[in-house]
Amino acid sequence: MPTPARVRSRGPLAVAAIGIVFGDIGTSPLYSVQQIFSGAHTIAPDPPRVLGAMSLIFWTVTLIVSVKYVLVVMRADNDGEGGIMALASLTVLHPFKTARRRMVLLGLGVFGAALFYGDSMITPAVSVLSAVEGLAVFDSGLQPVVVPLAVVVLVTLFAVQRFGTARVGAIFGPIMIVWFVVIGALGVVSIIGTPSVLSSIAPSNAVSLFVNEPLVGFLALSSVILCVTGVEALYADMGHFGTGPIRISWFGLVSWALYLNYMGQGALLLRDPGAAANPFYELAPDVLQIPLVVLATVATVIASQAVISGAFSMTDQAIKLGFLPRMTVVHTSAQTRGQIFVPFINGLLLISILALVVGFRSSSNLASAYGLAVSGTFVITTVLICVVARTRWRVPWALLVPVTAFFLAIELAFVASNLTKFSHGAWVPVFVAILIAAVLTTWARGRTLLRDQMNKYSMSNAELAAAFAEPDTARTQGTAVYLTMDQRPPLALTEHFHLGRTTRNLTVQVAIETARVPVVAEDARVDVEMVCPGFARVVSRHGFMEKIDIGRDLRAAQAKGLQVEDPVIYVVHTSRVEPHGRQGMALWRKHLFAFMSRNAADPASAFRLEDEDVVEYASVVPI
Repeated sequence: MPTPARVRSRGPLAVAAIGIVFGDIGTSPLYSVQQIFSGAHTIAPDPPRVLGAMSLIFWTVTLIVSVKYVLVVMRADNDGEGGIMALASLTVLHPFKTARRRMVLLGLGVFGAALFYGDSMITPAVSVLSAVEGLAVFDSGLQPVVVPLAVVVLVTLFAVQRFGTARVGAIFGPIMIVWFVVIGALGVVSIIGTPSVLSSIAPSNAVSLFVNEPLVGFLALSSVILCVTGVEALYADMGHFGTGPIRISWFGLVSWALYLNYMGQGALLLRDPGAAANPFYELAPDVLQIPLVVLATVATVIASQAVISGAFSMTDQAIKLGFLPRMTVVHTSAQTRGQIFVPFINGLLLISILALVVGFRSSSNLASAYGLAVSGTFVITTVLICVVARTRWRVPWALLVPVTAFFLAIELAFVASNLTKFSHGAWVPVFVAILIAAVLTTWARGRTLLRDQMNKYSMSNAELAAAFAEPDTARTQGTAVYLTMDQRPPLALTEHFHLGRTTRNLTVQVAIETARVPVVAEDARVDVEMVCPGFARVVSRHGFMEKIDIGRDLRAAQAKGLQVEDPVIYVVHTSRVEPHGRQGMALWRKHLFAFMSRNAADPASAFRLEDEDVVEYASVVPI
């Protein structure tokens, strides 16, 4: 049972979580019901169809969000961190019989992450546009200002990202509480006017829709899934706040507000089918239209924060797991390690989102592009959580198989339905995901080819030890620390020795290892091995959610007996990649890898080293 102090600490976190984690799914009522009845597949809002659609929404939110993600998937935290790449890393921790099986699971995680990036582009665009479009509901003459105003809002949102999710969440949390109370209250008022809508909670309404009008039910699924967009961001942002505050917020406020608002929109359509063009705003009386537009615009800005924060976390994980080159990652909180800002991703997302807003120009058009990436991510998550449930939780097959099959049947139906909107824009997130997956896998494969080539020219530890012991090897005062991401000595160490057969009194090879866990325990962080007098090998381990700090690790090695002599210099090696041929990887991918290598972050800053202490060796490496 949690202590009173822990309960008190969860309160502010729960409020902040409402602002950061639930913004995306919390603003789905703006467009979900509207898209069912007036989107890419227009469906007449007859009472049986309305009740069937409300039933589909109710059970989709319940099964996908409450049961699958909040109660089950969030249990699969990788040392407190969430997200599909963290989940994939959790699956490969199990010692499978074949490396191929591990690679398949990690590959699923990579493609799921790529789909999430596509989702991160569409969510802010469709959310902000759908809110600002409320101005046109109030006054059709304001339609020309919708896109410019959305652009201004989005630019402002991305400009404040550098201040971090802690500060942003502290502001956003209370605003989102107001949002959820308001949309819940609007729903209650509408439900009181037509209480028969509550009968849609019975799953028989959804079943009847598919039995009586199977095509209508199937097409409706492509818009119903919009009610759960943002749930993957909820999982990706788990490391920012922890599972407890997120569950408290969901079951204590968010889920109730969503249920009430969706039912309220359904009740409105039962009374007035003509409100299908924008049922969310039609819930409010005319006098409240402008205040609601303002509140919705603020809420959608907050909604965008969920996927932006998730994209930052996903990028940091991908860098540490070797799927992206080093880039600047700013930790925005000294107290919470999961709160980060990635400037390059921030700028890239902004440019992509503005292109979508200007290109599609309406939330209805963008909503047609929404859903396929989300449903694809759901399927991948279900497969990965099935592996975790079996290998780590030891769930018996008799329970695991039917439950997994049940969720896969639902999610594959969503995928199939969204494929019908492929030509309406659903190709956009898939195309983006394919591009991003190509980038991620190219970097991982390129690193392997580069490492193999460099190992051909570098000496082994035994060869270096023998060379250091030769009488003609000169020694100078101080310590030279050579950094490598491999077990072999870095090429810089071999080249330096061959140039003058000189070495410092102490040469330290620091091999940096990234573990497939978010955080490595302090007692397991550093191992020290004296290969020979004057030559030591240090293994420095970091979790994929940690910042590499070589100075700190060297001090930890000293605590384990390493005798460091001043002055200390750090030697890093950079490679200029020259693509040749198609062996090992397609030539265009080799050129892409070379481009990424040239633009990777400076090693000194990535390893938190002072420039005056760093010596850099560069060499040309053909791959």
